[in-house]
Amino acid sequence: MFDFYGDILSEKQQLAVELYYNDDLSLSEVAAQIGISRQGVRDSLKRSENALFDMENKLGLAQRFGSMLGEIEAIKRNAAEIEERSSGDENIRERAREIFSCAEKLAKSF
Repeated sequence: MFDFYGDILSEKQQLAVELYYNDDLSLSEVAAQIGISRQGVRDSLKRSENALFDMENKLGLAQRFGSMLGEIEAIKRNAAEIEERSSGDENIRERAREIFSCAEKLAKSF
């Protein structure tokens, strides 16, 4: 959710989230880097989490993104199956490869 809504957080909150979750630093290590208390980091993380979950509850972008990626994977599986089963028709095989390729490009664009 940070990737979708991180910009709503203050710079200090973004830094705390990055250090704690992405860089796997402890609360004490984050506190030392940011220059606030360990409890301050914990409070900042909790407020950040609440803000991110609140945005997801309102907008649902992360869930929709996950659903779209799942659907793209289904398209790729089906295209691969069509290509595999249409051994006699090169035109169908080529179309299936094109569909698969387009689905891969779409997935990578996210």
